[in-house]
Amino acid sequence: MAQLQNSLPTANEDRAARPSGFAGVVHALISFCLEGGIHLWVRLTGRLVRRSEASWLAGPLGGRERIGTGIYERVAQTEGLLIRTPPDAGLLENFNVLRGPNFDPDAVHPDIRHFYEHAAEYQLDVWSEVSLTGRFFLWLLVEFISRRMDQLNFPISSLEVAKGMTSEVVQLVEPVSGRVVNTGWLRRLKSSGRVIYAGLYSPTQLPDEVGPSVKVTFPCRGSANVYLTPVAHRDGSFGLVSSGSAFGRTGFYRMIDGGPDHYIVRHVRSLRELFHVYVDAEGVLRTDHTVFFLGLSIIRLHYKMTRVSVSHHAAFDEQELIAVEHIL
Repeated sequence: MAQLQNSLPTANEDRAARPSGFAGVVHALISFCLEGGIHLWVRLTGRLVRRSEASWLAGPLGGRERIGTGIYERVAQTEGLLIRTPPDAGLLENFNVLRGPNFDPDAVHPDIRHFYEHAAEYQLDVWSEVSLTGRFFLWLLVEFISRRMDQLNFPISSLEVAKGMTSEVVQLVEPVSGRVVNTGWLRRLKSSGRVIYAGLYSPTQLPDEVGPSVKVTFPCRGSANVYLTPVAHRDGSFGLVSSGSAFGRTGFYRMIDGGPDHYIVRHVRSLRELFHVYVDAEGVLRTDHTVFFLGLSIIRLHYKMTRVSVSHHAAFDEQELIAVEHIL
């Protein structure tokens, strides 16, 4: 039976690592104010959107609970889905789903296409660089919010990624049809086990974009949704760009529950992301990922993706679907 690897640190270990006594009280107060402040900001400045009129926004919303590696089991249970972890699973079942008027998937290097269709076959090495401007803001986010929910634990120091990053691909499928509804990509720091990204990936069509986009949902208190435009460069490399130009186009959207029929959505135009996936002169697959805020580079991540033999993975029966109640 396939299952996610154990997450380290555990919730109890993480709590034990927090300050105690008066320092712990201050830490908890700052955490409560920051997280509550973000939630209030979205509620006061966000747009009320009817769920039935914005299927492109649909996705799981987190509460104040810990996210961590358990998010996929919770989503599956809530939505009546089953979990599958094929050793050759991809972030996209078929790269061609991104084809559109402005994007030709056939122009992208075949190694890049293979990665997106079989990401579970790759191991990741990662390097990070945080700007002086972004260091303080990322520290606030990670120290007082990310560690509590075990989600978006961005590496502030390059030493945090020195031991590498894990990569696990999880498919959430309909029980009867076997259709993949969402694909989870879980990445954790090997040095601490903390979750950098517990995201859900799917292709989607935004109302004001001419072709399909890549949607990435990060459940937190609500959710953080990133929509990215695929780009085929002349040299065969591949780009994903969140422009942030307008509501209904690619960009970053912070979303909370607005009741049974609505979302409250804040489109953050000043936060943008850029991915550049390429094969270098030595045939190595690499990715540059840069996050910009107010036009400034906040954090840069560089990935080296190395394909490993499928035989190194646990054996998997493609017909096997794992009921959620057997995992929980």
